[in-house]
Amino acid sequence: MSEVKKVMIPDLSAMKKERRKITMITAYSYPQALIVDEAGIDIILVGDSLGMVELGYRDTVPVTMEEMLGHTRAVMRGVKRAHVVGDMPFMSYNISREQAVTNAGILYKDGGADSVKLEGGQDMAPVISAIVKAGIPVFGHIGLTPQTANILGGFKVQGKSLDQARKVIDDAIAVQEAGAFAIVLEAIPRQLAALITEKLDIPTIGIGGGLDCDGQVLVLHDMVGLFRRFTPKFVKVYADVYSIQLDAVKKYIGEVQSKAFPSDDHTFTMKEDAVAELRKSLGM
Repeated sequence: MSEVKKVMIPDLSAMKKERRKITMITAYSYPQALIVDEAGIDIILVGDSLGMVELGYRDTVPVTMEEMLGHTRAVMRGVKRAHVVGDMPFMSYNISREQAVTNAGILYKDGGADSVKLEGGQDMAPVISAIVKAGIPVFGHIGLTPQTANILGGFKVQGKSLDQARKVIDDAIAVQEAGAFAIVLEAIPRQLAALITEKLDIPTIGIGGGLDCDGQVLVLHDMVGLFRRFTPKFVKVYADVYSIQLDAVKKYIGEVQSKAFPSDDHTFTMKEDAVAELRKSLGM
């Protein structure tokens, strides 16, 4: 059996140059990591979206470093091939460069992530640069940045006007120049994403950025129909896992109540003479 080859940053750079699409998906647990890694995904993002789809928060803002560290460690235990990106939660890199480097180091060293991701463009370029100089690979994220969505007017498409589009382009260039090895383009017009993808030397990963990005990313819970609070326009639902699990649990409840489960196929037994001896010893 041949050894599984780990996806490294040079591999992702080569995929962009060769125009081979990069696949990326979120995972937050050991069993989820096993599945998506076995499927052949290129990049796994341990995203702060776990706050909504795993922890029940209303958005990503409350997610802590401790939560990200625990989930990153769990995912790393299930991965052999994929490049794993640990998401830096809100306020883990916003106060100072020193704070950002320290927290990036926690996800990278203690969590075992192959790289870290943070949101922001020109404003965060010095932070990205500091983390990269510390020897930690950084994945950028611009366009709609969920952690600061309230400042952007909510979860809305970014870069639709000429001025806004120019700002997104400037953000992308700043992130690349700061040393990021790849960048997420979230909720921007397809034409703008195409221009950025052509302009940059580093891979672009779209989520609501259209077909022309170098790759695509989706939240696992969204694409398998497990998260039902809302479904963004850019999500394609490939399965209805929620209904499958709901139906399975209902069947289990029904079989327990009707005494159909456990059947002999799911039950252990002992010899009747041993049972008789036990009954005798118990005075039964």
